[in-house]
Amino acid sequence: MRLSYSETIRRLPPPWAENLLPGIKKAFAKINTTLVVMDDDPTGCQTVHDIPLLTAWSPDLLREEFECSPVFFILTNSRSLPVREASLLNREIARNLRTAASSASRRFMVISRSDSTLRGHFRAEVEALVEEFGLERAVRVCAPAFFEGGRFTIDDVHYVREGEQLVPAAETPYAKDPFFGFRSSNLKDYIVEKTGETTTREEICSIPIQRIREGGPQAVLAGLLDCPDGSFCIVNGCDRRDLDVVALALLDAMGQGKSFLFRTAAAIIPALFGQEPRPLLKARDFDFPGRGGGLVVVGSFVPMSSRQLSNLVARPDIRAIEIRVSKLLSVAGREEISRVAGEAGRRLAGGQNTVIYTSRDLVTGETSGESLAIQARVADGIVEIVRNIPAVPRYVLAKGGITSHDVAARALDVKRAVVRGQILPGVPVWSLVSGSRFPGLPYIVFPGNVGTETSLAEVVDALRA
Repeated sequence: MRLSYSETIRRLPPPWAENLLPGIKKAFAKINTTLVVMDDDPTGCQTVHDIPLLTAWSPDLLREEFECSPVFFILTNSRSLPVREASLLNREIARNLRTAASSASRRFMVISRSDSTLRGHFRAEVEALVEEFGLERAVRVCAPAFFEGGRFTIDDVHYVREGEQLVPAAETPYAKDPFFGFRSSNLKDYIVEKTGETTTREEICSIPIQRIREGGPQAVLAGLLDCPDGSFCIVNGCDRRDLDVVALALLDAMGQGKSFLFRTAAAIIPALFGQEPRPLLKARDFDFPGRGGGLVVVGSFVPMSSRQLSNLVARPDIRAIEIRVSKLLSVAGREEISRVAGEAGRRLAGGQNTVIYTSRDLVTGETSGESLAIQARVADGIVEIVRNIPAVPRYVLAKGGITSHDVAARALDVKRAVVRGQILPGVPVWSLVSGSRFPGLPYIVFPGNVGTETSLAEVVDALRA
């Protein structure tokens, strides 16, 4: 059932008033444990700042990160893979993490970060990490809230805010995803659905928002300690302060020997180590290495992305170049890559903000595996186009999680980057470090399902010379 946002929030108890961040920082330091976020696309850094990200995960690279970073992300891009390959990739990274952490003499905890609209390899990735890390007794914390993107969990039901309405997630276009569709908005039912009914509703715990707001950390701690070993636990939340309460309770529970594995969206990540929010970034916060125009790459097909794209390309000062997917998938693919890269290079060198985007007719196969294979071929084409653009752009903005990963890791040769902060709520900006094609380049990761119809244009406006 759809709810009124303002009425629903008004009827809830007020958030916990005490500022818990100092206590969280102390508790995080006390457990002396590195927080590792395994992100299934590059958008999960949308709530943090000054945190490193890795697109590679050899034991040596991971050991170096363990030795210098209390928190870091590994960008797995596993949402772009079929389920078997995603599971194997999670297992490989888990083994490398164990090896690296042992070498660096560091303990660590893991967040399996996934989509705030419930898309992803829920069962396969959770099971792979449980087995590889030996976490059979760990409570699986399910917390998909992401407030900057309008994702709220109330009475165990996950909602997507659309204007003044809270829409149950299963009633949104995201639930119709050709690869990761789902029927259930109630997270207990969602977990049962995604685990193939190997879990029952009665076995799933939850932390109600009333307990969080009225009882505070001690009440939540009691609820967490009561969760049976190996159970799922749903975390409700409508405000960052809700997750601060939960985070402090989780850290206290860890201090008492309780173990957890996290399957969450982005909101709980800064709460777990007590990071203060930072004001939104402005153009003056960057040193732009290139003097050409800004390059915007749009691959996402979710309806909001298409509406944002239409709003941007309608502006007279934007040069838009369509990547014809039918051509890209045909024998004329090389010709299409050359055409788009050449035209984009000329526009950028002339100082024009340039958008390259995939044609909006979604091409799918008869099975989800065939559809993923088509998606991979399109991604390969986008990577080749960006790699073949000769001009150095003022910045690069990539729209869509998989597109963002492929452009960064494969077209710009990013192995490591640092999150500078956000330019809009939920829209992170990276600074590319040495070793990438354009060190110092601002790289904007714009999730497909974030923002309003004008948000993409607002970012381009904010980054004008």
